[in-house]
Amino acid sequence: AVGYLSFGGEMDLAIAIRIGVIKDGNLYVQAAAGIVADSDPEAEWRETEAKARAVIRAAEQVQDGLDADL
Repeated sequence: AVGYLSFGGEMDLAIAIRIGVIKDGNLYVQAAAGIVADSDPEAEWRETEAKARAVIRAAEQVQDGLDADL
C-alpha cells in the first residue's frame, strides 16, 4: 500500500497495482492483479505484464524528455 498518516490523524491509503522505483540508475517495476475465484490465471498474467510494460514505457518517455533537454 501507498499512503500517508498525518500528525492530525488523517490517513489515506491505496493499493499500488503498478509501481516503479529508480534506485542507483536502475528501474525496478512491480505490478499486480486482483485475483478472485473465477480469475483466469493466463489472463491475469497478461494483465500484470501489460501493467508492468506501462510503467516501463512511462519511465522511457520521461528519460527521452530528460535526454532532449540536455
